[in-house]
Amino acid sequence: MKIFLIFVFFVGISSSFYCKKNSTNTTPPKIDTIPHVDTIPVTNTFFAKGADISWVTQMESQGIKFYDKTGGQKDLFQILKDEGINSIRLRAWVNPADGYNNTADVVAKAIRAKNAGMKIMLDFHYSDTWADPGHQTKPAAWAAEGIVALQTSVHDYTVSVMNALKANNIFPDWVQVGNETNDGMLWPEGQASTNMANFALLINAGYNAVKSVSDSSKVIVHISNGYDNSLFRWMFDGLKNNGAKWDIIGMSLYPSAANWSNFNIQSLTNMNDMVTRYNKPVMICEVGMSWTDSVACKSFIIDIISKTKSVANGKGLGVFYWEPEAFNSWQGYSLGAFDNSGRPTIALDAFK
Repeated sequence: MKIFLIFVFFVGISSSFYCKKNSTNTTPPKIDTIPHVDTIPVTNTFFAKGADISWVTQMESQGIKFYDKTGGQKDLFQILKDEGINSIRLRAWVNPADGYNNTADVVAKAIRAKNAGMKIMLDFHYSDTWADPGHQTKPAAWAAEGIVALQTSVHDYTVSVMNALKANNIFPDWVQVGNETNDGMLWPEGQASTNMANFALLINAGYNAVKSVSDSSKVIVHISNGYDNSLFRWMFDGLKNNGAKWDIIGMSLYPSAANWSNFNIQSLTNMNDMVTRYNKPVMICEVGMSWTDSVACKSFIIDIISKTKSVANGKGLGVFYWEPEAFNSWQGYSLGAFDNSGRPTIALDAFK
């Protein structure tokens, strides 16, 4: 992973990766308060209780094993399924140095998720490494490209990954075009604070690519700090005003044991506002809390699931835990939901 840091910007504070993170409120740009609504009907009959477990193949390659609560060694997918997880999220990197999260690795994990009977979310970072509010570095192969060429690269790469999944009869239920894009992606060309129109073009390139392979896949635009309504209004007003297309609004939420209740209340207010303002459903694509606070984490997840399910008209679609299987500070990350013996903590009981 990248180093642990906090990136401060007027559109939000977040440090994703080892990440995932300490956040504070910031003052976003001024925005109008006139609702912008369009009409995409959504009927929700399935609530995603999910986990991003993109590290699993890398962990397994180093001999790490996973255990159920009784101490029995099992495949991670089965352990999570037994804990109530019904959906898996997988990040995709263009050309990572170590190969993990490349297309072949994504497909291998997606096959395992499908065989476990789970739904799949694909998370395009459009980078060779971590993309988050502080880092939106272009893939090395795209480094010299301007906005026109970048649209083609985003489209063609997205199609290639989607086709690799399609070849295995896998059609992701959800696809993120960008990861925690608080200030856009593929900087500097797609930096939202300096050129929202370019960011919208890149979102549409990804959206059109996804739909060209799998029209049923729902496209997500995902930003962090789900409690920050001003940030979300700034971003989605900007995208809407520049003709961007998306099906679902995604958010991250990484509270502490001390502030989760207030963050959840603010996030529910934000989710309901997003539904009213844009008539689009919402999804919590990432949550996490220190594994040492497993009691508080369980309460946090139970509450955020309940609040997401309460969103008007069934437009709260799900909650995903970010890398719950990480333990023993794997890659420096301490917000997993397994203890240091490799067993699930009580935090995951919230998904049952």
